[in-house]
Amino acid sequence: MAPSFDFSNRWMKDTQKGTSVVVTMENPTFSVMEINGADAAFRPVEKNRGKNAKQVTWFLLLKAHRAIGCVTWLATVLWSLLGTIKKRLIHRKGVAMEESEKLEKGKVLFRVIKVFLVTSLVVLMFEVVAYLQGWHFRNPSLHIPRTSDLEGLMHMVYVVWLRFRAEYIAPPIQALSKFCVVLFLIQSADRMMLCLGCFWIKYRKIKPKIDGDPLKIDDIEGSACNYPMVLVQIPMCNEREVYEQSISAVCQIDWPRDCLLIQVLDDSDDESIQWLIKGEVTKWSQKGINIIYRHRLVRTGYKAGNLKSAMSCDYVKDYEFVAIFDADFQPNPDFLKQTVPYFKDNPELGLVQARWAFVNKDENLLTRLQNINLCFHFEVEQQVNGVFLNFFGFNGTAGVWRIKALEESGGWLERTTVEDMDIAIRAHLNGWKFIFVNDVKVLCEVPESYEAYRKQQHRWHSGPMQLFRLCLPAILKSKISAWKKANLILLFFLLRKLILPFYSFTLFCIILPLTMFVPEAELPLWVICYIPVFMSFLNILPAPKSFPFIVPYLLFENTMSVTKFNAMVSGLFQLGSSYEWVVTKKAGRSSESDLVAAAEREAKSIEQQQKIHRGASDSVLVESHQFKKLKEANGAHVKKANKIYKKELTLAFLLLTASVRSLLSAQGVHFYFLLFQGVTFLLVGLDLIGEQIS
Repeated sequence: MAPSFDFSNRWMKDTQKGTSVVVTMENPTFSVMEINGADAAFRPVEKNRGKNAKQVTWFLLLKAHRAIGCVTWLATVLWSLLGTIKKRLIHRKGVAMEESEKLEKGKVLFRVIKVFLVTSLVVLMFEVVAYLQGWHFRNPSLHIPRTSDLEGLMHMVYVVWLRFRAEYIAPPIQALSKFCVVLFLIQSADRMMLCLGCFWIKYRKIKPKIDGDPLKIDDIEGSACNYPMVLVQIPMCNEREVYEQSISAVCQIDWPRDCLLIQVLDDSDDESIQWLIKGEVTKWSQKGINIIYRHRLVRTGYKAGNLKSAMSCDYVKDYEFVAIFDADFQPNPDFLKQTVPYFKDNPELGLVQARWAFVNKDENLLTRLQNINLCFHFEVEQQVNGVFLNFFGFNGTAGVWRIKALEESGGWLERTTVEDMDIAIRAHLNGWKFIFVNDVKVLCEVPESYEAYRKQQHRWHSGPMQLFRLCLPAILKSKISAWKKANLILLFFLLRKLILPFYSFTLFCIILPLTMFVPEAELPLWVICYIPVFMSFLNILPAPKSFPFIVPYLLFENTMSVTKFNAMVSGLFQLGSSYEWVVTKKAGRSSESDLVAAAEREAKSIEQQQKIHRGASDSVLVESHQFKKLKEANGAHVKKANKIYKKELTLAFLLLTASVRSLLSAQGVHFYFLLFQGVTFLLVGLDLIGEQIS
């Protein structure tokens, strides 16, 4: 075999690009060459040179695979959505009609929305015909053709419609839109000031402080006299899913037993649930916990009546503070040690409020969006108002009250469904101060179904308007300063409870679709896009992990404006639905650490329970057997029945109709906003927003 003379590798290593090389031999058999650089065969390939056919083929196949995958995903989602629509709207499988629609409540708003929908469909058909004939006008300031220039009755009707629209319909819509935009800007400025106040608190590290160690935690047995008497109340009503974990968490609070009494205030009308709660109370009472079970025979006033009845007991006068926990709240053992010391040497302090934390915030899209809202409420609103004003709305739970403050403020009243806000307003008017402790968190649940969340929001937005009518004379006659009165009336009630749902519903659910059919009343782009996105970004800052959900959050908040607006109107005008109290449905979720701790406690108590059962009488054994059966029945799975919400579905079709009209006029931003908002209304109307995330 001939030797190989391939010196290409050595040549490339030893030669420098651009250097002249002269080769001379004694007996040359070929001519001398001058090389000014590496040969073209050995030059490095430039990056901008074209790829070969095989590489291009694989590149195109990869792109096509990604595109097909994206299209397939979109088709799957669309097919699932259409299947759900067919199942729930046409065949009505697994669908329960909305109770409020059965009772014909809120039908006025529904009829108004239906009128808007029918009108928009008629106008859309008219506009499509005009568009196909070439009569469409992308700019409303263009010259309207004269009747004599056109032929036919359709042309004349269209010209009459254009003139009527420009002269009679557009001006009131434009005036209403400007009014709502002004309200929108005022509310945005208020939200901006709250965020700046929160940033200042974080920057200066401002937080409530406790001087020294008033409880002497290191020497509990020897310093029990330093611990004030605390009453803990757990109001509940038919709380089958959460009664056990809430009672268990409260009974493990680290506080001297002689200084602590737990009241389980059961308003359940289901006898089986009463037996379950009694059994749980008996179990902890046998362990030495000072716990009492109370059940009212006359159930009036909902939660306020329940708390008022409990505070009327004779032994309450022996206690200085009362801590309140709703049935789904699970305080840490050191809750009282982190909150009660703030009352030491602070006689003007009436309330210490802790923050909520949620065990099921990642359960589905609905819980994630609620977490964004509530994180902003506690991190920004409550904290800023607590630091700068010493006042905020009591959240009804996870707080410690000075009993003297409750008594001097009139106690619990049954006049509204927001008894927590009512007592906070009256205590503030009497000069009591509040402290919000952002570092103390109490685990709880957020509603996992749209039905439960909707009812909760209706109560939270109708009650404040009802309370505003009742409290306004007392606020005006009170002896607090003028700026505190202005804060209560203008900011606390009007701006944050009335103006917000009004402009949100009117601007984004009514005026925006109308402007698609009446282009003379145009909404600027910054109102539709820029400011809402910026405000949503500020709202999501306290929950940075939820940033990918900023767009769904914005759309869902606009969707919820229908419920909030309806609730606000019912509360403001004292309609029947403003007096409704519906207990928020719970799922009984617990964190992983709670489940592990519960398993350990159960294992430790097995032997003790066996001893108790050995020495029990026959009647106690029968009662225990019934209690066990009820607990087993409690674990039975109940299939969820989806509901159809007519107002949301009607608004969905209205917004989708307006999106088609915006497409004809080539308004890209309006089209996408209306399309996505319409789809969000559709998902909510079909009760898909609360589906579990797999």
